[in-house]
Amino acid sequence: MGRESECLPKFWDVPPRTEKTTALRVAVLADSDTRWKWGALTARRLTAGASRTSAQRVEISGLLLRGRATPTPRQLAEVGDVGIEAGRVREVTAVEFLHGVRDEGYDVVVLALVGGAVQAMLHGLAALRLPARPVVVTGYVGVVYEKLADGLLLRHGADVVLANSRHDAERFRAVYEGVGADSSAVTEAALPFLGGEPHRPQEGRDTVVFAAQPSVPASRDDRMYLLRRLVEHARLHPEREVLLKLRSKPGEHTTHIEELPYQRLAERLPGGLPPNFRLVYGHMGEVLDRTDLLVTVSSTAALESLHRRVPTAVLTDLGVREALGNHHFIGSGLLTSWDHLDGGHRPEPAPQWLAGQGVAADGTYATAYDHARARVDALLAAARLPDLAPYYTPATAPGYLPGILARHHLAPDGHPLPGAERPRERGGVRGAVREAVREAARGAYRQGVQRVAPVIRRMGEL
Repeated sequence: MGRESECLPKFWDVPPRTEKTTALRVAVLADSDTRWKWGALTARRLTAGASRTSAQRVEISGLLLRGRATPTPRQLAEVGDVGIEAGRVREVTAVEFLHGVRDEGYDVVVLALVGGAVQAMLHGLAALRLPARPVVVTGYVGVVYEKLADGLLLRHGADVVLANSRHDAERFRAVYEGVGADSSAVTEAALPFLGGEPHRPQEGRDTVVFAAQPSVPASRDDRMYLLRRLVEHARLHPEREVLLKLRSKPGEHTTHIEELPYQRLAERLPGGLPPNFRLVYGHMGEVLDRTDLLVTVSSTAALESLHRRVPTAVLTDLGVREALGNHHFIGSGLLTSWDHLDGGHRPEPAPQWLAGQGVAADGTYATAYDHARARVDALLAAARLPDLAPYYTPATAPGYLPGILARHHLAPDGHPLPGAERPRERGGVRGAVREAVREAARGAYRQGVQRVAPVIRRMGEL
């Protein structure tokens, strides 16, 4: 052990629990509302019909990594039914999570986190040196259009790195093989939240939905432009219902920071909003139930829409640029502009492009997780899993890895840093007081990060 590990919390030296259970125990660790949705549904799909010897049932525990984007109860409710009871969902720190893995004896861990957090958890899990460690699964919540190499290498070391399409699987393997890393963990699947009935036009219904994104585009001028064009489209077509689908309410964070909420911009729009224009929240699947045209810049909602064969348009008004993510849709046949949509144009998706994107509009979605499920089953059946071996180590990335781990209070060797938060005391007056103080501190942190900081940054731009 290095000097960083000389003052480890005492619980790290306690032998892990060895109690046997007939249940297949799964933990999902997520750090935002969208990643919670991806992780929980991925866990459900991977364990459907679990075939582990003697497993009688599946128990899935939901864990939310405390941080800037930890979802609120409202956001969790809007995600919809993911098959995990609310009572089995709780917030944890990284160190608390690692202690829980050691104590609870999970069989599978799904890391639905940003890349740096995945890397930290991989090193933390490796440092536990459990005699029987869990199978570790990770992946992406949607379209991978930026930081491909960075994000992938931060996820390297998991037993299963899920790719949402054949296109992604090929890119992922190419990155790993290009740096000399093992690519066998890359496993093709699909987005776990695709579903719903195929689109069927209804007499008298004509609904256009713009799927907004928290950080794309980023500038006030670009966001005002999109909002203005959407409102103008509503005025041009008064018989049409035009909906602005929003991910969060002001002050809430999702996977990405939203410093210029469309709700606030809409309040300042000259002339107000037409009667056939509305802001909507809620589950994307429920909105798609009544959508006749889905418009976006590059939202993953486009893939949900295409899966259901809803007419879908990807905007080129602000250019086709990597910063916007709409370059992912080159060759799709979906790229168009508001001018064309105002004139009645409806893009037609290119079949060849669709076939490689994992949207399974051809009806193959029922088998999309078969390969991933078989891989997890094989790993569960193994006599002993090999040690976790991420590409980044203190030897290969000494100037990068320590900072990533330190953000989660872990030393370069994966052990908790001295003074890292210990597991919560449960029960008793002392535990109650600690929890009350912790809740107050967390509320103040969220208020500062989610409300005050964005205002200060905007004032600095004036």
